[in-house]
Amino acid sequence: MNNWISALADLQQQGEPCVLVTIIEEQGSTPRNAGSKMVISAAQTFDTIGGGHLEYKAMEIARQMLDSGRHDTHLQRFSLGASLGQCCGGVTVLLFEPMGQVQAHIAVFGAGHVARALVPLLAGLPCRVRWIDSREQEFPVHIPSGVRKIVTDEPVDEVDALPTGCYCIVMTHNHALDLELSAALLKRNDFTYFGLIGSKTKRVKFEHRLRDRGFSPQHLQRLRCPMGLREVKGKLPVEIAISIAGEIIATYNAHFGQHTASANTASSEPIKQLLPSSRRSQATH
Repeated sequence: MNNWISALADLQQQGEPCVLVTIIEEQGSTPRNAGSKMVISAAQTFDTIGGGHLEYKAMEIARQMLDSGRHDTHLQRFSLGASLGQCCGGVTVLLFEPMGQVQAHIAVFGAGHVARALVPLLAGLPCRVRWIDSREQEFPVHIPSGVRKIVTDEPVDEVDALPTGCYCIVMTHNHALDLELSAALLKRNDFTYFGLIGSKTKRVKFEHRLRDRGFSPQHLQRLRCPMGLREVKGKLPVEIAISIAGEIIATYNAHFGQHTASANTASSEPIKQLLPSSRRSQATH
């Protein structure tokens, strides 16, 4: 059984989402005392809050949170005897804290100067990055943690492998390849963000060619070109990279927490409502 502290550090280093579960209140006979913790990932558990049905329910709740991508903390009160059938018979309140949740899956097509400045920035965010190019020699020796390098002679084929809702950034060394990637992404049309490096002139040319392929104005409106925050000026690769990273952050923060609107009511109740009855009066003073 691994210590929860080292397990949490290892999982965060690997970029693997998990939930930290803490006993924040206990009354009567309970398996473990307040402050006890465990860490739950999609496939593993570390440390313990006492075992039995309580721990089983904690694992079930934590993995539902991971599956749904919930980012909010969650409190739940358990009567060990009445609701869980444990012989202890006490009451426990658990705090569920999502850790290391992935905010965005990002695909970067191209490994040129701007991409080499951008990818390390993205790697420092709560994101998973696919970095795709046909030129092995363009990638740096050190690939940041959380970044998957993909060397392929057919970058367009990688579009089919992207997860729904992906953030897609096209900045290859070849305009013809940029056009084919743009067409493939717009055909799928299930991305959250699609940015194409280039000027307004490049956008006009691409829109004309994509309309000739049957793409509607509604499709083309989803294309960001030029991409990046307009407030961030400059033409250096790192300046352009910061501008693009800022737009990615602004986009995923705009959607943060929206999927939690229908979360069950236990997570939104005041803490005092989840405490054992003997503690509720203390919580109101």
